[in-house]
Amino acid sequence: MDKDLFGLCPFATTQRLIQGKWAILIMHHLSNGPIRFNELQRRMPKMTHATLSSQLKQLEEEGLISRTAYSEMPLRVEYALTPIGEKFEPVLTSIQDFGKEYIEYMNQK
Repeated sequence: MDKDLFGLCPFATTQRLIQGKWAILIMHHLSNGPIRFNELQRRMPKMTHATLSSQLKQLEEEGLISRTAYSEMPLRVEYALTPIGEKFEPVLTSIQDFGKEYIEYMNQK
């Protein structure tokens, strides 16, 4: 879709917000509550540190997730869905339901 439609077309806007390869999976993990960076990376072992960091920054810039750094030693950083990010949870549930149905469809072929 044309990037000029961002902010005008709901489909183009949503597509751009979740355009990263891992965005939906990251948001799924965060939908269960705040997670530290290393725990998130353990849950997604095929993702490199740099890729996760980049994807988190993008989601944070878009306002879908928040980053909280605690002044502790060692430094503790947690990521969580923002209020607007939490509104994406029904979409995640729909994606999960469709994925399960599609897996079943594939297994029946």
